[in-house]
Amino acid sequence: MTGAIILDPLIPVVLLLAVTGLAVLAFILAIWRRLPGWWLRGLAGLVLLTALANPAIQQEDREPLTDIVILVVDKSASQRIGARPDQNAVAITNIEAELARQPNTELRKVTLGDAEGDLGTTLMTALSEALAEEPQARIAGIILVTDGRLHDIERAPALTAPMHTLLTGEPEDWDRRLVVENAPAFAILGEEVNLTLRVEDQGAAPESTSVPLSIAIDGDTPLVVQVPIGQDIQLPVSLPHGGMNVLQFNIPEVEGELTNRNNAAVVQINGVRDRLRVLLVSGEPHPGERTWRNLLKSDSAVDLVHFTILRPPEKQDGVPVNELSLIAFPTRELFLEKINDFDLIIFDRYRRRGILPSAYLDNIRNYVEQGGAVLISSGPEYGSAESIYRSPLGDILPGAPTARVFEEGFVPQLTDIGQRHPVTEGLDLLSPNPDGEGPGWGRWFRLIDVLVPEAATTVMSGLDDRPLLILNRIGEGRVSLMASDHSWLWDRGYEGGGPQLELLRRLAHWMMKEPELEEEALWVEPTGQRMRIIRRTLDLETGDVTVTHPDGSETVLTLEEVSPGRFEALWDAPEIGLYRLDDGDETSVIALGPSAPREFEQTIASAETLQPLIDGTRGGVMQISEGDVGIRTVREGRPAAGRGWIGITPRGAYRTADISINSLLPSWVYLLLASLMIVGAWLREGRR
Repeated sequence: MTGAIILDPLIPVVLLLAVTGLAVLAFILAIWRRLPGWWLRGLAGLVLLTALANPAIQQEDREPLTDIVILVVDKSASQRIGARPDQNAVAITNIEAELARQPNTELRKVTLGDAEGDLGTTLMTALSEALAEEPQARIAGIILVTDGRLHDIERAPALTAPMHTLLTGEPEDWDRRLVVENAPAFAILGEEVNLTLRVEDQGAAPESTSVPLSIAIDGDTPLVVQVPIGQDIQLPVSLPHGGMNVLQFNIPEVEGELTNRNNAAVVQINGVRDRLRVLLVSGEPHPGERTWRNLLKSDSAVDLVHFTILRPPEKQDGVPVNELSLIAFPTRELFLEKINDFDLIIFDRYRRRGILPSAYLDNIRNYVEQGGAVLISSGPEYGSAESIYRSPLGDILPGAPTARVFEEGFVPQLTDIGQRHPVTEGLDLLSPNPDGEGPGWGRWFRLIDVLVPEAATTVMSGLDDRPLLILNRIGEGRVSLMASDHSWLWDRGYEGGGPQLELLRRLAHWMMKEPELEEEALWVEPTGQRMRIIRRTLDLETGDVTVTHPDGSETVLTLEEVSPGRFEALWDAPEIGLYRLDDGDETSVIALGPSAPREFEQTIASAETLQPLIDGTRGGVMQISEGDVGIRTVREGRPAAGRGWIGITPRGAYRTADISINSLLPSWVYLLLASLMIVGAWLREGRR
């Protein structure tokens, strides 16, 4: 219970001031004229003015409020390494016990986890939000249990109470990490790009000058090299294929280091071809020749070399050679000297006429076995005695002609395996049949009958389910055979046409080994921390995928078929970092955010970033490893930390439960006093 004197005027304040002014003038006049009893008149006026001011006693019934201490516990990723989780638990128990002994004090505990994305430790954001929920007049102290590695110091709030830090970690802690300083997002195939890496030690690291660095591309057998510690390393890399190349870098974990989460790094570089070099050899002019040319010339990234044989050697028309405008076919230069410069060779209705000797064709076969690609677009000549199959190329071509050529209409169809193969997958959906049965494609009118070896894959069929498009792998290279020369009918829109350009584009890119057209593939499409895991296969089913987390734990996922040959699963990853996927046949690596998140850039505990804030409130930093700390109360403005103790400032906050106001004196007392003084003044004047 507390009391105070207040004024509650009976008349407006302005009027009260005016009356007071008149009374003062009258009092001064009485003194000036030396009227007897002037002092009694002045006292009477003072009593009357006091009565008008109506002084009262205000009494408050106050209920004291507890002081609040905010405890922010950092449980981010860097606080889950080593013995830090146990240190967190010890510190919380210590603080709770100490505050339980403090009278009129309560604890507000805030737990900070990992922020979304790669924001790191948002300690000040958590503290600001906690302070915003509490009355500032009741905050007696702030205690942080953390390793001091925060990433939002710029969001530190204004502090009106001592702030202290209980620091996790040990003085002898050390860590080694791998840093990718510079890596391009794109690189041209066949050209070296330089990556800049560095291996650095932090904390009380043991003496060491070098460390083995493991380098692997797309999960292949790694290459191990020795690299120095603490120096930038220029690493030249040449990408093996187009599309996304995943480069993994690892250094071994050493006994005693805090964590191996920052011992790995992943760089994803998109390999692009400078130019796709294609050699197109047309055996004779025909309506489909322009289709191939238009397809390849429409892509600005394709360098096309096209020869059409207009004058075969057997043609004897008596025209002098010096009067011909035809360009001689540079067979030796193309098929001996520069054959390896081409990514793809297309033979369009080519027949053997003695232009290419067997030695050249044998060189083409070697070119395929060593990684090249040959596509045969065949016409009636493929089933004749002049067929290119009846040459050294016959050993690698995926279809042996039977000499039968069918000249009747048919609608190309996808085979069962063609519905799952990336070259033809979903083609029937691009031009659906309005009747709902099969693709809505126009007919072709020629089919060359071929026999397909077991190793080859038939993805499209024609008349009576005979093979139409056959694919095969030979050594490191690829070959394909189109057993018809009527694909151009689709290009002309005959009977509605068909997806001719898309089919030929996919076919050409599959032969050039574009990764997105691989038959067997496992990859991930990330969206934030959600993974869409995709497995493409020619098999009817696929196995479970084992996902290895950044911390080494594993999750087994079952994929469901969403379309022929395509299996998917959606999975929310628990944290950012490097994940490895394996289904027994295919492997993949994906980095959600950086492979070594921001949390693991600096892992040695330090209060350096927090020190200015702590000093500004006269707080202190205590090592949890040094033992428990005591809590004392200190006056505001005094040092709030010492050897083995930290301080909080009692705020003395209260809540007013009731207010009562009573007049200082009853009205009749004022009237009586004023009357007595006025009568006294009158009597004194009468006596005078």
